[in-house]
Amino acid sequence: MAGILAGKKFLVMGVANKRSIAWGCAEQIKAQGGEVVYSYQNDRLEKSLLKLGLAEEEMVECDVASDESIDAAFDQVKEKFGQIDGLVHAVAFAPKNELEGSILNSSREGYLTAQNISSYSLIAVAKAAQEKELLAPKASIVTLTFIGSERAITNYNTMGIAKAALESSVRYLARDLARELGKTGSRVNAISAGAMKTLAVTGIGGHKDLLEQSRSLTVDGVNVSLEELGNCCAFLLSDLSTGLTGDIIYVDKGVHLS
Repeated sequence: MAGILAGKKFLVMGVANKRSIAWGCAEQIKAQGGEVVYSYQNDRLEKSLLKLGLAEEEMVECDVASDESIDAAFDQVKEKFGQIDGLVHAVAFAPKNELEGSILNSSREGYLTAQNISSYSLIAVAKAAQEKELLAPKASIVTLTFIGSERAITNYNTMGIAKAALESSVRYLARDLARELGKTGSRVNAISAGAMKTLAVTGIGGHKDLLEQSRSLTVDGVNVSLEELGNCCAFLLSDLSTGLTGDIIYVDKGVHLS
């Protein structure tokens, strides 16, 4: 079988290691016949990608905190690969002190950093992709969120607020990318992923308790897997989901039901 993404090309942003949700998404994109281009923030993460067996020609440097870096990266992607059929935005960051204790510990600087990297960056990359005509007709954008956007999860704090802003951004981008590009407009959706042991989760204070609580709330007592998250991402990137835009899809084994 050729797969639902056969002949399509995608940019995946946010792979840090094999436990990254972005990696799970990339693996299922490839399993469904798609081609993947990977972005990395800095030299350290480039080395991590090389250790995963990726070739340099599959990668491009992109720091989402810099419009200049985004522009340069997207120019490079378009020059090397032409238009892409979608992108996966799996980028988030908040300083460690913003992810423990009380929200009253939040600082102005830390709050703005979390919003910039975790929320505004989606708008920044969508804007650059649209302006550079990087997105092919009916392209799909998928980002990653967490239930801490709507519930006060212990220690998630500033990141929860940033994820709430990210989810709102999904809705506005879904509307405006369709208007800007007319009938060829891009779709924008988010996956609200269940808690699992990733580099991002281990940065949260008391993350072991968070993982155990999440597991206990799943319908079958088993946390969601990278493959399951990747499968949903592949679906959202494919033409099978053209009727979906501006949505938050829960892939958390039912945790959101409780």
